[in-house]
Parts: sequence; structure tokens; C-alpha cells
Amino acid sequence: MWWWLPILALIGGFMALIWSADKFLSGAASTALNLGVSKMLIGLTVVSVGTSAPEILVALAASLEGKPLLAVGNAIGSNIANIGLVLGATALIAPLPFSQKVLRAELPWLLGATLLALVLLFDLELALYDGMLLLGGLCAILFLLVRNQSSAPESVVESIPDELEELPEMSTTAGIWWLIIGLAILVASARLLVWAATEIAYQLGVSELIIGLTIVAVGTSLPELAATVGSAIKGHPDIAIGNVVGSNILNILAVLAVPGLIDTTAIEAAALWRDCGMMLALTLMLALFAYGINSVPVITRFEGLVILLAWIGYNAMLMQQAAAYGG
Repeated sequence: MWWWLPILALIGGFMALIWSADKFLSGAASTALNLGVSKMLIGLTVVSVGTSAPEILVALAASLEGKPLLAVGNAIGSNIANIGLVLGATALIAPLPFSQKVLRAELPWLLGATLLALVLLFDLELALYDGMLLLGGLCAILFLLVRNQSSAPESVVESIPDELEELPEMSTTAGIWWLIIGLAILVASARLLVWAATEIAYQLGVSELIIGLTIVAVGTSLPELAATVGSAIKGHPDIAIGNVVGSNILNILAVLAVPGLIDTTAIEAAALWRDCGMMLALTLMLALFAYGINSVPVITRFEGLVILLAWIGYNAMLMQQAAAYGG
């Protein structure tokens, strides 16, 4: 009987987290728009950071409750799932082209952020200065985006209103109301999710890091999977890679920074060599598909199958190790 309680709490936590994140984002974007903030600036800042609110709140809740490895696993595992599961599965539906925005700016930023994370974690410790450096990298990228918004490519400028069109129009009062409600439910559902994940880890006899890398990472990546598959089905596969790359940058520079900002966190050697190594390998494969293999920068169906199988194999290895550890 007790097994079902954390499982139901986990499912309920994910549902509440996704719903409240959508309401929080809608309220924040509508409030900013009604206060006269440009659509370009909202798209580059509010929408970009708001879409990663679930991961950030889960990391904050886990760190404050003394479960920092769950937050670390969520950040790293989400990046692995975003490339392997989300892009891999979507590319099987339709080949995914790289936009010029991704090729020129976002993918190099992701490579840089991934290498920075590996360097900072090399001493098997995530401390305050590590978190500050990661957060500083995010601030630098947001500053560059805002500073260069007037000279942004036309395709980027046109894509911002398209992103905001999907958000409902509301008054300033309604926007503030939904912003507050969304944030409150985000915090509550994040805490519920952390409790459920911790209980499941305890019941299975595995580390919180493994649960963060698998169950929590996949759960927080489900919105990206639904959005990218939906875009591919609707004939707009070009936005899929940009969404995933942007999400992965924020996972490293914002989500991974949280445990270090709260308290010094000891990182298991496996998290560096096995998990960060897998994150780096998939990121390098993404760069290879963009710059090296095809004359046209695109993730083909075969390449999508390769990264999807890599993700499946990685998770199978985690389950095998977890079973051996639990046994």
C-alpha cells in the first residue's frame, strides 16, 4: 500500500508542476507585455527562463531539503534526455534542421557551458563559487541576447511573436494573479515531487542521484518532448533543436548552479565520469551533426535513431547498476 503513495504523489507532482509552470509563464509574460516591455525582450528573457521554472524549482526544493544530488541528477539527466529522447524521437518523425541562430550562437554557448560544468565539477565538489560562476555565465548570455536584440537576425525577430501567440492574452491584474498562483503551486508541487522521488529512492534502495537522472529527468523533459513532437507533426521541425539547446543551456547554468548556491555539495565520481561524460558525448554528437557530417546541417532519421538508442542504453546501464546496488 505504501508503495502507491509516493508513486501517486510523483504523478500528481509532475502534473501540477507542468500546469503551474504554464500558468506562471503566461502570467509573467502577460504582465510584462501590459507594462510595456517589448515582445523581443520578453521572448529572450521571461519566456526563456520561465520554461525552465520546473527544473529550477525542483532543484531549489531538493537542495533546501538536503537532497542536492537529486537536483544535480535532474540537471544532468534532463540534458541527456533532451538530446537523446526528445531530439532522437522527434527526428524519427521528421529530420530536424539546425537554424542559423542555433549554429552561430546557441550551440557554441551550450558547448561552452557543458565544458565549464565539467571543469567546475572535476574536483567532485559543487561549491558556492561554482554556482556563482555558472549563474554568471547565464547572466552574460542574457546580457548579450538583450544587448544584441536590435541587430538580431530577422528570422529570430519573427519567431518571438510566434512563441508569444500561444500564450493567452490577459489583463495586468489577471496576469499578476496567475503569476502568483502559478508560482505558489510550482513551489508546492516541486516539494511534493522531491518528497515522492526521495521516498521511491529509499524504497528501491538506490541513490537520489539515480532517481534524479532517470524518473525526475524524464518527467521534467516531457513538456519539451510534447512540444517538439507536436512541432514536427505540424510541419515546423526547425524550432525543435533551438528549444532543446536553449533548455540545456539553462539546465547547466541555472539548475545545476542551485545546489552550489545553497550549500557545498559533494559529487559522486560516477556523476562526473558516467553521467557528465554521457552529457558531453551527446552534446558533441549534436555538434557533429551540425558542423561535421552532413553538407546540410540537419539531424537525419538515422542520426536520431543513434542518439535515441544511446539514451536507451545509458538508462538500461543505470537500471542495471541500480539493481546491483539495491540488491
